[in-house]
Amino acid sequence: MEKKQFQAESKRLLEMMINSIYSQKEVFLRELISNASDAIDKIYYKALTDDSLTFNKENYYIKVVSNKEDRTLTIKDTGIGMTKEELENNLGIIAKSGSLAFKKENELKDGHDIIGQFGVGFYAAFMVADVVTVISKALGADQAYKWESEGADGYTIQPVEKSTVGTEIILKIKENTEDESFDEYLEEYRLKQIIKKYSDFIRYPIKMDITERSLREGSENEYDEFTEEQTLNSMVPIWRKNKSELTDEDYANFYNEKQYGFDKPLKHIHISVDGSIRYNAILFIPENIPFDYYSKEFEKGLELYSSGVLIMNKCADLLPDHFSFVKGMVDSEDLSLNISREMLQQNRQLKLIAKNINKKIKSELQSLLKNDREKYDQFFNSFGRQLKFGVYNDFGANKEILQDLLLFYSSKEKKLVTLDEYVSRMPEEQKYIYYATGASIERIEKLPQAELVADKGFEILYFTEEIDEFAIKMLMNYKEKEFKSVSSGDLGIEDESDKTEETTKQDNKELFAAMKEILAEKVKDVRASKRLKSHPVCLSTEGEISIEMEKILQTMPNNQNVKADKVLEINVQHEVFESLKTAFANDKEKLTLYTSLLFNQALLIEGLPIQDPVEFTNDICKVMV
Repeated sequence: MEKKQFQAESKRLLEMMINSIYSQKEVFLRELISNASDAIDKIYYKALTDDSLTFNKENYYIKVVSNKEDRTLTIKDTGIGMTKEELENNLGIIAKSGSLAFKKENELKDGHDIIGQFGVGFYAAFMVADVVTVISKALGADQAYKWESEGADGYTIQPVEKSTVGTEIILKIKENTEDESFDEYLEEYRLKQIIKKYSDFIRYPIKMDITERSLREGSENEYDEFTEEQTLNSMVPIWRKNKSELTDEDYANFYNEKQYGFDKPLKHIHISVDGSIRYNAILFIPENIPFDYYSKEFEKGLELYSSGVLIMNKCADLLPDHFSFVKGMVDSEDLSLNISREMLQQNRQLKLIAKNINKKIKSELQSLLKNDREKYDQFFNSFGRQLKFGVYNDFGANKEILQDLLLFYSSKEKKLVTLDEYVSRMPEEQKYIYYATGASIERIEKLPQAELVADKGFEILYFTEEIDEFAIKMLMNYKEKEFKSVSSGDLGIEDESDKTEETTKQDNKELFAAMKEILAEKVKDVRASKRLKSHPVCLSTEGEISIEMEKILQTMPNNQNVKADKVLEINVQHEVFESLKTAFANDKEKLTLYTSLLFNQALLIEGLPIQDPVEFTNDICKVMV
């Protein structure tokens, strides 16, 4: 029996296949099962044009057989089989795909797509096997043949006896090494796991003899073992069923079976597209935030299938970061895959699918917001921060997509509201969308800066998350209404007190200048407040950096000591102001004491640290003595 050599290029490719193309050895089983499925599909297509053939689906299957004693794993199929020439051409020349040639010859169209394209998947078997034997009998042939190889050294082909049409691939599993165990590829539980993971939706039954135990009759703790042939795969994927056939429970069961989360899906999205690119998708919006969602360990992405075969467990390119919480899968027959079927070539099909999915998710969230506000509020409490981050991220590239999905707590409604709802309620004289920032709703409600806006009856949005103000700064305006912090220098509110502001400013010019000198670089200015009603003092800001933004930036590494331009505002209608004027006229030391106390009081209101707490407590004691 003559041993034939692989072509020189094929030999190098085989060595590369074994050592580097596949990142996980377990995919060998996916490749062999996919080839077996292709072989059955070929009979199906032959039967469409050959009246002498009938295709009865019940007669076609794939069987996996493990033999631990012999260390062999066999994958059998009842497909079209191969002739001697086909064995030599398809297996002797690496990267020559019989499936690809069959597709071209038969112009397959009706949804039974042949999976194999590159003719290299078969050789993944050498990652786990020392010897690979293929016994095959072609449809219509009298003689069967055995192809056998130990790897790059070459292969043999010889006639053998085989009564039925189809192919058997027998792998002699490698012995364990110090670094790696190959025993797992002979274990029932592991084979079931791999088949379920990658090949659950192969359209033909994948069978295997499974060891079961039953309680021995008349015994309480003794069991009898027996083997039972079981079908391991689901075959018909849920995404290929009509939506009208499926219930919410069906989708929830699929969510749990795929282990997308330990919660219930808040909403499912079933997509079927048959256009320039064909694909099906089932997407889920989870009910609860995953425990690792905001950690480095979290990986976004959807499961990606090609004709029902899992290609990637997490395809990150299918989801934008702002919708990274979405779980689910996409299946397409039209994707351009690379040689290992583990990663995608950069192609327009994937980008088109991702673009459509992005639009669909937004549309479904808008529908949820409109038609089931309670559920949307629940969703937003879990994932609203991610939407806000999406507005801020990439220099606001996605702000138009996301702005209508945002919710903020309203001072008037005492609940979460949309920007559209806020704007629709604005009085005609209101120029800005007002907001206030703070650590909590309770803290914001006590802010002195909000007094004037609230007194005017204007609604205020409460920003309690770190990302809020950054997102709004990126958004800039909504429906031509600019955002304005209640702590900003100019609130754009006309008030009767404005008429006397200039007079007050001039009358107390020297006092405010003296206070500014006392505080030195701690503030940009000291001035009479237009916003305060009952509180004696507050801080406002000028410029783009607010006090809340300063606090956040100060906690970041390499913050470069970014600070807001602070203005100390004094309520000239408060009794404290009279004490300031008296001290300025008669006791400069007391003015220094009062100024320092008021500034530290303003810092505390804002939740900012006091530079010298000991000095502050001593100053309080001086006032008390």
